[in-house]
Amino acid sequence: MQVGSYSITPFSIQGPLLISPKILGDSRGFFTERFKTKEFQEIGLPVFVQENYSRSQSRVLRGLHYQFDRPQGKCVTATRGKIFDVAVDIRASSPTFGQHLTVILDGAKPEWFWVPAGFAHGFCVISDEGADVEYKVDTLYNPAGEGAIQWNDSELKIEWPITEPSLSAKDQITSSFAKYKMEPKF
Repeated sequence: MQVGSYSITPFSIQGPLLISPKILGDSRGFFTERFKTKEFQEIGLPVFVQENYSRSQSRVLRGLHYQFDRPQGKCVTATRGKIFDVAVDIRASSPTFGQHLTVILDGAKPEWFWVPAGFAHGFCVISDEGADVEYKVDTLYNPAGEGAIQWNDSELKIEWPITEPSLSAKDQITSSFAKYKMEPKF
């Protein structure tokens, strides 16, 4: 599907989208309009209220995070380096509950990955030089309303491209998907 200067790719799991802007390039480099409010709204995305930025070293893994009180939708892009990005459907009433999808986001190819509320989200850095990641969110962050699922949960069967990632202290003590299923938040 095409919306203005963006090519939109849906996935087998309803909700997430890959948004690819038109790129004008030559031997000097390229130019693109990464974000246009009007066209993002035509795609069906919400108004974004905040933009976050992170820098991570190679082999860093962040996630799988979700917000249940004031749930956040996230539009994620890599501006430098490459990441392996994951969205897990945690909507208990969804026919794809517990399924996940993955994309590679590359700073050299300025695409956006829309991850709506109701998904656990995480990524790992797969480029040697590390990665810079930006993401726009549609709701302000509420630390009291967040949860996390183990990145390597055996039931989810995510085939991460790295082993022994570098994790934050918070990401080392996450819950299993089986525990989430006992009291789903969506």
